[in-house]
Amino acid sequence: LEDIALYIEKDSTYGSIHHYLYGCTAQRIITDINEQSGTMKIDGVPVTVLRESRNPKNIPWGEHGVKIVVEATGKFTNPTVPFDAAEGSVRGHLEGGAEKVIISAPFKVKDKNIPMPSDIVTVVMGINEEEYDHARHQIVSGASCTTTCLAHMVKPLLDYFGPEKIISASMDTVHSCTGTQEVLDRLPNAGATDLRKSRSVLNNIILTTTGAAKTLGLVIPEMNRIGFMAESVRIPVTTGSLIILVITLRDEPDRPPVSRELINSIYQEAARKEKRGYIKYTDEQNVSSDIIGLIGPAAIIEGHETHTRTAYISLDIKKLVKVTPEALAEVPDPEIPITNAVIYGWYDNELGSYTNMLGDLTVKIASMVYQ
Repeated sequence: LEDIALYIEKDSTYGSIHHYLYGCTAQRIITDINEQSGTMKIDGVPVTVLRESRNPKNIPWGEHGVKIVVEATGKFTNPTVPFDAAEGSVRGHLEGGAEKVIISAPFKVKDKNIPMPSDIVTVVMGINEEEYDHARHQIVSGASCTTTCLAHMVKPLLDYFGPEKIISASMDTVHSCTGTQEVLDRLPNAGATDLRKSRSVLNNIILTTTGAAKTLGLVIPEMNRIGFMAESVRIPVTTGSLIILVITLRDEPDRPPVSRELINSIYQEAARKEKRGYIKYTDEQNVSSDIIGLIGPAAIIEGHETHTRTAYISLDIKKLVKVTPEALAEVPDPEIPITNAVIYGWYDNELGSYTNMLGDLTVKIASMVYQ
C-alpha cells in the first residue's frame, strides 16, 4: 500500500501532490497508511484501496457504498461488451453495485455492426451537458482531451456564423506523448499496419491518428454536415498540447470579409460568457509549458496567432439565371468572399484541462445521484 501511496504522491510532470497543492515547503499529505485494511488519508480524506480483483464485475462497489465509478484504466471502453465477459467489461461496474460509470475516454466499439446501447452518452461539459438524462444514462463518456478542447474551439464559431456559413474545417493536434507509446524502439506486433507506433517517443515526432472529428459529431451534431478532417502529431513532452484549427467560411457579397479581429472578438466574448472558465482567451505569446497545470480551461485561445486570408469567387450569373440579356446587363456578377481562418488553442491534456473537466462532470452526476 505504501507503493500505491508513493505512486499517488509523486508525479513527473506536476511534482509531488503536496507541493502542487500547497507550495514547495509543504509536508506530505498522505497519512495513516494501513496495509491490513487497505486504507489511507489523502489531504485528510479517507481513501480505501480495493485489491481483490481487476475485473470490474468482481469489485464489490455496492458493499462499500460506491455509487459512481470513474473508469480510468483505458481498458474498458466498449459499452457493448456484456458484464460477464471473461476479459472484463465496463458494465461489470454496474453489476458490482455502481449506479453510474464515467469513462475517461471515448467509447471504442470494434464491431461496427452492433447497435450502440441506449443507456450511454458522450458529454463535454460546457458543450452538451444537457444531453445527460439521469433516468436513462448509466454509462457516460467524457470524450477525450482533444475532443474537449476542439469542441470549445468550434462551438463559438458555430454559434456566431451558423453551420450554413462553414464550408469545411480541419484540425491538427500537436499532442504530448501518451502511455500507449514506446519508450524505445521495439519490434512491431504481427500484422501491425502502423509501424510508427513501435518507435521511441523520446526523440521522435510521430504521425498518428485521432478520433476527435468523429467524437466531435457526438457532442456537436451540427458538425456532422460539415466536411471535417482531424490529424495528430505526437511530440516528446509529457503534457501540454496544441490544436491548430483551420476553418473555411463563406460570407455575403455585401459584407466585409471575416477578419482576424472578428474571430478573436468571438472568442473573447465566449470567454466572458463562460462563467466556469472552460474557455480562455489570451494575447500573450505562450509556449506549451506555460499552460501546464492551469486549472479550468478546456481551450486557451492564443489570439496573437489568429490569422485570416480571404479570396473571392466570381459567379457567372448568365449561366445560373435564365433571364433576358437586357436584364442581365443591369446585374453585376457577384463576388463571394471565402475566408480561411487559423486559430490556435492550447490545452493541458492531463490535469489542468481534461482531468479538471472530468471532475466537473463527475460532480454534476453526483449531485443527482446523492440528492
